Amino acid sequence: MDHEPGEKYPPIEPYDHGMLDVGEGNLVYWEVCGNPDGKPALVVHGGPGSGCGAWARQYFDPDRYRVVLFDQRGCGRSTPHASDPAADMRYNTTGRLIADMERLRVRLGIDAWLLYGGSWGSTLILAYAEEHPDRVSEIVVPAVTTTRRSEIDWLYRGAGQIFPEAWDLFRAGVPEAEGRPTPDVLAAYARRMESPDAEVRARATADWCAWEDAVLSHETYAGPPPYSGRPGRAQQALVRICSHYFSNGAWLEEGQLIRNAGRLAGIPGVLVHGRLDLGGPLVTAWELAKAWPDAELTVIDGAGHLGGAATSRAVLEALDRFASR
Repeated sequence: MDHEPGEKYPPIEPYDHGMLDVGEGNLVYWEVCGNPDGKPALVVHGGPGSGCGAWARQYFDPDRYRVVLFDQRGCGRSTPHASDPAADMRYNTTGRLIADMERLRVRLGIDAWLLYGGSWGSTLILAYAEEHPDRVSEIVVPAVTTTRRSEIDWLYRGAGQIFPEAWDLFRAGVPEAEGRPTPDVLAAYARRMESPDAEVRARATADWCAWEDAVLSHETYAGPPPYSGRPGRAQQALVRICSHYFSNGAWLEEGQLIRNAGRLAGIPGVLVHGRLDLGGPLVTAWELAKAWPDAELTVIDGAGHLGGAATSRAVLEALDRFASR
């Protein structure tokens, strides 16, 4: 395919898709695009709870990659959907998502795959790769996070030093948690997202999304606000899943993903991070790159959590380079 280096590929449609039964009443949506005989790659979306987007397909050369996308439990086209209060969140944990990825790999007959994804996606990628390093060929991550409790505390408390007006409103959304530490504030939101009262859930969703948008408000992006601009059902699933995961520290030991990064030895990695990322400050990517011997870190001056043209170019260059490996 004729293609300008650093430019996204044209939109493509899946040639196969399905629903994977992962147990406990959950069905996970998956799709495959590109070349059936190409290099396998898995897109791991962020959030948690955002769902996979068609835009991610355009980062891969469709002649050289067999690209797999999936919606993590409870979001996108997977069922039951977390916007439904009857969906049981006990069965939505990091360990189960890792197991779902393995089931999907086996279902599609893939021996090892490249992993791509940012933000929460990078946390899940690292957790999967450290548990199954022999199943990972390369890793490409923009917007690095490891979901340490210190990172969660920064996003839902520390960043309030920069956006105090928005943070006051976020805290006011759960007055019962006034004066409590960050996990208690997030747990209070998680309880509201379990309420049988639709108005309570809607209010908590709006308050949470307003805070997330405030943290990104210094960044340039096209279209509606990244969080508040989502359809209502997708918003509610996102907030319910995020509050559930972050109030539980994503069921990870503090610092385990960086502490265990030696398990990634031999796996080439490209980390791309914006210096002005206020949602996930650069220090996490820096510490991970020092602990992971085969990782390259590219810092994009002027970029934030959402990235931009320079971030996209760095990701595309990495994926094009790995396509022939």
